Amino acid sequence: MSRESTLGASREQTLGVLGSGQLGRMFVQAAQAMGFKAIVFDPEAQTEDALSPAAQVSDGFLNAMFTDTVALQSLATQCFAVTTEFENVPAQALAYLAQAVPNVHVSPKASAVRIAQDRVLEKAHFASCGVATAPYCVIEGEADIARVPVDFYPAILKTARMGYDGKGQVTVNKAAELQAAWDGLSRAVCVLEKRLPLASECSVLLARSKDGATIHWPVQRNVHVNGILATTEVACPADAVEALRDKNLHESLIAAAKSIATGLDYVGVLCIEFFILADGSWVVNEMAPRPHNSGHVTMNGSSMSQFEAQVRVAAGLPVVEPRQHSSCVMLNLLGDVWFDGEQSAEPREPDWARVLALGSGAVGVHLHLYGKSDARRGRKMGHINITAQKLGTAWQTAALIQQLLR
Repeated sequence: MSRESTLGASREQTLGVLGSGQLGRMFVQAAQAMGFKAIVFDPEAQTEDALSPAAQVSDGFLNAMFTDTVALQSLATQCFAVTTEFENVPAQALAYLAQAVPNVHVSPKASAVRIAQDRVLEKAHFASCGVATAPYCVIEGEADIARVPVDFYPAILKTARMGYDGKGQVTVNKAAELQAAWDGLSRAVCVLEKRLPLASECSVLLARSKDGATIHWPVQRNVHVNGILATTEVACPADAVEALRDKNLHESLIAAAKSIATGLDYVGVLCIEFFILADGSWVVNEMAPRPHNSGHVTMNGSSMSQFEAQVRVAAGLPVVEPRQHSSCVMLNLLGDVWFDGEQSAEPREPDWARVLALGSGAVGVHLHLYGKSDARRGRKMGHINITAQKLGTAWQTAALIQQLLR
């Protein structure tokens, strides 16, 4: 399926996005709010009654493989800038777009995405920037398995490529389990990471323009369940107790994130995840060369969302330091919320009216649904942002919402 892509708009007012999921949807909405048209490019087939989240709101849709150079050329002739909404867009597609048509601005760069897509290259880049990682071994063959130190366990075996939301990962508690774990991952190139005692997980979200100007939002604290982000919290400066908590730690994480972005000569929105260890030290985990689920708090807690920043960078507009005006808790909504318990077979619409009624006065409750009609357990369907001046107040309302949604 394809539609007229620009509805009469000039190339100079049209942005392209590779991928058509919920992050693309929110990018398109931010672009349209700023007066741009947006074309979505994705291999997923579309029908009028089952449009993807981004295609539902876009001004045009191109249905083609990311390796289709003719289709990529068509996109580049219709847009003055192209960006991405997920990290597994082939780097060669970005490289082709950057050369396909004069004066098309592509962000992020293919070179940066290529590194972010490969855990081996990613960890080498972190090390080159002087940012500590968990101890790791690269597993490419049985000889590598034999060389793993006996005191390296427990550990986590992760595929070097295509892993996300806990996919492509296996816990390995002892040496005898490593061979079977690697076999179970189809003997792909992997990274074996030593498991460390974790206290918490944090992320730093930043945006960097073509001229190197870099902005960032406050450090976010995240909780994952079964490898999928469940909640994110961030405090505003007015919440003095929370804002000053771990101030030195947060400053060091932001400095590390900026170093990583500068080393990549990165252009676009970048999220970098860190593990905070039980002894107060930290290591970098991974990076996502795109907007991130943990960055959804910026949509209601900040003066500029991550998606507006992505539009600004793509369009070559100024990126200015955002102001965190509210403390915010983000609740990720999975398809499980649409079912009455684990035994329920038929989904039903959650009672959003009761949820939204909890937002009043000093507390804001902001519902963001992604337009996915088919609710499935584990599928990301939307998120809720709860804003307040005090993070504790936001969490009180978040707890009530969690009870309502079970």
